Amino acid sequence: MQKPKSINISKPTRYQNAAIDYYMGLTDSSYLHYGYWEPLPTEGEELTLTRLRAAQEAYAAKLLSFIPEGTKTVIDVGCGIGGNAAYLCDRGFIVEGLAPDALQQEKFIKNTNGQVPFYLTRFEDFHTSHSYDLVLFSESSQYIAVDDLAQGAARLLNSGGYLLLADMMRSDAGYRKGIFSNCHVASELQAALQQAGFKLIKTEDISTQVAPTIDLCVDNFRTFGLTTVKYIADLVAIAVPPLHAIGRLAFKRWLEKPIVEGLAARTIFDSHLCYKIELWQLSIHQGN
Repeated sequence: MQKPKSINISKPTRYQNAAIDYYMGLTDSSYLHYGYWEPLPTEGEELTLTRLRAAQEAYAAKLLSFIPEGTKTVIDVGCGIGGNAAYLCDRGFIVEGLAPDALQQEKFIKNTNGQVPFYLTRFEDFHTSHSYDLVLFSESSQYIAVDDLAQGAARLLNSGGYLLLADMMRSDAGYRKGIFSNCHVASELQAALQQAGFKLIKTEDISTQVAPTIDLCVDNFRTFGLTTVKYIADLVAIAVPPLHAIGRLAFKRWLEKPIVEGLAARTIFDSHLCYKIELWQLSIHQGN
């Protein structure tokens, strides 16, 4: 198998990837996405991993509700570890997955029982001899430039085919630095898709139904992550004081700011971002 090309990954994207790794370990789920909380938790209600897993299953069902009748073939771009692909495959769709991560490939094959083809490649480098009825981007659009996403999706679709996009987006174009700054500006993504020949068919803002997952992750990190780090730091201070002093300096210089920002993730999300599911259709005269 050909080794994927080295990719220059931005710092915000690396922060997002670190969060994904944390999220994967936290949930022990076949899904990587935020989920869809319905009904919403009541004020003061404890957010649990059991509720999160139910929300993740509900999210997959929500995506399914956006897929037009007659759709048969789907390419899941940035397919993660296979949760969505397995869900769609179980419901009769012919699905293929694509991602540039070898670790995700291993988990994807396991979670889909080896029944769904997986391409270890970047979307920008992906070429195939056949086209699809629908291209799915579930929380993967932010890793691909808007023009590459729009033009690449148009290239892979049948004439009149669909693009289903579900992701966090920047509603505030002025938000340019921080942990979510790799998310696309919603208006810029829309313009690129329209330029590539897509028409918006259906859209829904599910920010409210996604937000409890942010709260859950932050609460767990504050409760377990920070207390664990403090415990380790206390042990190092006792056993090797000079190393503890170096660690404190390193923390102040490199780690304190992203941790503080991570703990403020819900406020940042509410102020600058939204989460939308959008169904786009490629013009009949476009595509293969």
